[in-house]
Formats: sequence, C-alpha cells, structure tokens
Amino acid sequence: MKIAPYDENAFRMDHPRGTVSFNYLLMGDRSKPLENYRYILGRQEADFLMPRHCHTFEQIRLPLVGDMNLGEPGILYEGEVGYFPEGQTYGPQDDPIGDPKQLQLVLQFPGASGLGMAAGRGRGPDNKEAQAERRAPREVKFPRPRYNGVVISNPTRFNWLPVPGSPGVERKHIGTYTERQFWIEFIKIEAGAEWISTSEDARRLTVVLSGAGTVEDTEIGKLGAVEADPGEKARYVATEELVLYTVGLPPIVLPAVPSDQFDIVTTDGIRFENPKDADPA
Repeated sequence: MKIAPYDENAFRMDHPRGTVSFNYLLMGDRSKPLENYRYILGRQEADFLMPRHCHTFEQIRLPLVGDMNLGEPGILYEGEVGYFPEGQTYGPQDDPIGDPKQLQLVLQFPGASGLGMAAGRGRGPDNKEAQAERRAPREVKFPRPRYNGVVISNPTRFNWLPVPGSPGVERKHIGTYTERQFWIEFIKIEAGAEWISTSEDARRLTVVLSGAGTVEDTEIGKLGAVEADPGEKARYVATEELVLYTVGLPPIVLPAVPSDQFDIVTTDGIRFENPKDADPA
C-alpha cells in the first residue's frame, strides 16, 4: 500500500507545451506496462493551447478549480468527471489562465486494448529516460476508440446510496467502463465512521477531496492519495467528514484472438489530427 500526503510544494513544469505544472501524487511501475499508471495534479500556469489529439492510454480528469475546454466535445466543468478513452481524439483546447489558476486531477493508465503504458509525454519526477523516449519518433499502435466521444458525468446528479454493513458511509457510483470493467466512485464517510476498501483483483487509487481522517492509522487529509493493491484492505476512519474519490483498476485480460482494431502512426507519443501540430513551438 502507498499512502502519499499532499505536498503543495511538489509542482514542477513538466508538460510538453510548457504551460502546466504537475504534482505527481502516485506513480505506477514503468517496468510493468499493463499495470503502470500516473496520478497527476495539474495546475495551469499560463494560457493553454493544444491541438486536436489522442493518446494510446486512458485518462480520467476531474477539474477541482475552474473548467477545461475540450474543443469540439465542449466544456468539462469544475466538479465533473471526464473519461477520455484510449485513442479518442479531443480538442482543440483553448484555455486562458484563470484566477484562481485551473487545477485538476488527471489519472492516466493503460486500456483494455493491451498496449500498456510506458513513459508518456511528461518526464515524471527525475525521469530523464522518459524525456528522451518521448522525443524519438517511432511507429506507434493507436487503438480505435471504444466510445464515440469523451464521456462526461455530472456527479451532482448522482445519488448518494448507503453502503451495506458500513453505517455512516455512502457511495456514488459514477460508472464502470470497457471490458476491463474499471470503475469510478465517490465515498462519503461521516465523522466517527469507518469504511474498508477491498477488492480481490483490482488496484484502488483514492484521493481525498475533502475532510480528514486516517487510512490504516496513518493521518490523511485533502488531496492525500492512496494506492491499495489487489487483496489489500484499506481501512479509512473519518475524524471529520471524508469525501474520497476512487478509481478501481482490475487486471487487463487479453482476448484469445488478437484484436485488429488499431492504426499505425509515426509519432513521438501523441497522435495529432494535423501532424504539423506535433511541434509545441
């Protein structure tokens, strides 16, 4: 289990466009591409422009401060959950810097296509190898998207439902996606109540959105992050009302007959609708 308190001084400029700083809350294992992930808190530092593009991995975005312009798909408003399927094109993005600065949670992880996830565009903390990797153009397989667009959910329109056997605990299940069956949910724990997160096969990645308490007797507060591996139980106790945001990642299972639903593109990691847009300069 990983328990990572929030460090407000850990932001660093690490986006290829040079206008977003990253705070790496949790990082997976790059040596295991089918299990790897990056959990980032992204803060906009200047006007942000990004052409229409797509990635080989999945993304889930939750704007905490301000909205995100997705271009053609519309606006991802503060507090909404956006699921960006692997291979799904979105943009062009045009986001002037806000006051306060836009801030969002971004989880990137491998999809059901089985392509895995290695370095990605951002270097990651102290990761010069990944920086060199992303700059080298190569033939890349891009999965054809399983959905017809970015999937946007408005959590305020979902109901809090009681969690059986856990007094003082309620859940908002936002959705379960693809044949991998990864899921997104919110958990609310009343002060003095406790909740045990458990799954025999799925890794759970949890971020505290508000409140305070403990996980496995370690104090945790706003924007603290927790990774619980399959089979691990994570016991949360709220000292004041806790609201948790969790993504569950079951293992990727590949089909007996390999899929042919891919395109081959020569790129350094991102597929731009117009190849000329690949140069951030």
